Amino acid sequence: MNKAALYHRPESEFAYLYRKNLMHVRLQAEKEDIEKVELVYGDPYLWRGLDHPDTQYWESQTVEMKKLLSTNRNDYFEAEITVATKRVDYLFVVTGLDGEKVVYTDQGLLDYDERLITNKYGAFRLPYFHETDRFKAPEWVKETVWYQIFPERFANGDTSNDPENAKAWDPKETPDRQDFYGGDLQGVIDHLDHLTELGVNGIYFTPIFQAFSNHKYDTEDYLDIDKHFGDKELFKTLVKEAHARGIKVMLDAVFNHIGDTSAQWQDVLKNQEKSKFADWFHVNSWPATYTPTDDFESAENATYDTFAFTPHMPKLNTANPEVEAYLLRVADYWIREFDIDAWRLDVADEVDHAFWKKFRTICDIAKDDFYILGEVWHSAQPWLVGDEFSAVMNYAYTDAIKDGLINKKISLSQMVSNINTQLVLYRKQVNQVMFNVLDSHDTPRILTVAKNNKNLMKLVETFTFMQAGVPCIYYGDEYALTGGMDPECRKCMPWDEVNQDVEMFSFFKALIKLRRDYQKVLSDADLTWKIVDDENGIVKFERDELKAIFNIGEKPAYFSGDEVLLSNLVEGKKVQQYGFVIYK
Repeated sequence: MNKAALYHRPESEFAYLYRKNLMHVRLQAEKEDIEKVELVYGDPYLWRGLDHPDTQYWESQTVEMKKLLSTNRNDYFEAEITVATKRVDYLFVVTGLDGEKVVYTDQGLLDYDERLITNKYGAFRLPYFHETDRFKAPEWVKETVWYQIFPERFANGDTSNDPENAKAWDPKETPDRQDFYGGDLQGVIDHLDHLTELGVNGIYFTPIFQAFSNHKYDTEDYLDIDKHFGDKELFKTLVKEAHARGIKVMLDAVFNHIGDTSAQWQDVLKNQEKSKFADWFHVNSWPATYTPTDDFESAENATYDTFAFTPHMPKLNTANPEVEAYLLRVADYWIREFDIDAWRLDVADEVDHAFWKKFRTICDIAKDDFYILGEVWHSAQPWLVGDEFSAVMNYAYTDAIKDGLINKKISLSQMVSNINTQLVLYRKQVNQVMFNVLDSHDTPRILTVAKNNKNLMKLVETFTFMQAGVPCIYYGDEYALTGGMDPECRKCMPWDEVNQDVEMFSFFKALIKLRRDYQKVLSDADLTWKIVDDENGIVKFERDELKAIFNIGEKPAYFSGDEVLLSNLVEGKKVQQYGFVIYK
């Protein structure tokens, strides 16, 4: 047995309350090294035979742990337990395939001895099942299929508020970085019935606050709607109309940085170190200056910290009490006054944890069951313990899917390993609300990634919709819109039928219906991999009663189910290349 590979950490994703008084416990081991793992657990204070010191023992229960998931390095075992007194001590008894048996405790590994169990030597402990400490995410999020709208390109419902240089609406045109087309909030209201027909029940808006650019990530005023999008009353109407259709609304908050046309930064440029806002930013040396380059988005020799190297987005000092108070007021204002349901937090990993903890408290006070989504592209455990975010944009998860099924940068076996690695990073209730996004305003469109292979796009979308977490569709994907890296992925929405792929729209309707019909299964059930065939390009997995086969290989894959729920490129019982089937 490779004892060095055994790993557990109390009060983490390895030991946590899943539901009230229901605890999940996990253990990591080397792959294919362990015959059996037993979890021994009980109340810390429940002893028997105390009047006879030689015969006293800890009263415990034993359960065999289930192998949950495997990566290319490790196996992960899990057990679900409860204790009536709402406190628990626990130990692991691990038996290797080589017959070696050890007890794993909070003090380390010891050779097996029954007395270690009866005396619960060095047991791990969860001292009390505090409901307030349990990671909680809104139940409604698990039931949501999101739809991302880039407002400037979704629909132009009011030409009177168009920018002076707005171009004619043309979904076939590839936009340049600084183009405007006049999309606005009225356009969204005008097309809410489109979203209802599609079946989505959540809108994720990229920023809508007053800003200089078309993308609005360079905020000028966090407390006002951009003048080219509409006004506060219009936005209030939009939220009410969306809610009337059962659609939740999530806004994008850019608190890492502010726009250089904001009043605060303009005051700094005017008064430099004497500005009342000087400490709102990270100015490393005065004066605050930079050297322009041929790229509008990049600068050299900036004397202040920015987002990336963009001189037009100076980084905010969120540790400054004035900045903190201002941004927390912004967070509270849009929840209380406009009844939004969620915040998406831009560049969330570059803002300090202390700020986000206060942000979470403000949001929870303002509205019950509020969803907080952070933009974190890497492992995000520090933000997902219950006092900061509800979830993050699950790029690492969906990148594994794209790299395995489309780009073929990795084998299918490696794809499964990467997916499982992501799943064991977080508590189960976190995985249930992670934001699974295949494309966005920050990435090439999924059809372009798939080299315009619409069948492959359908396969990857379906694969993603069958995962834990909540799926998000980028506007226009339902009509097979294409586009490379931004700004190419920000084309105008095709509203004329001549530019619409109505068959793709029908596919998305069916896929969303499947997801919503089987939401509880797809949120709660374990993911069980049945076939991962690198040679033939076939993956099969199960989610409770649902079975799924995906084929990127040249040979057909066969299935035996009678009740087909959704399929593409299936002939009889044969799934052809780039085809899939979901069945019972």
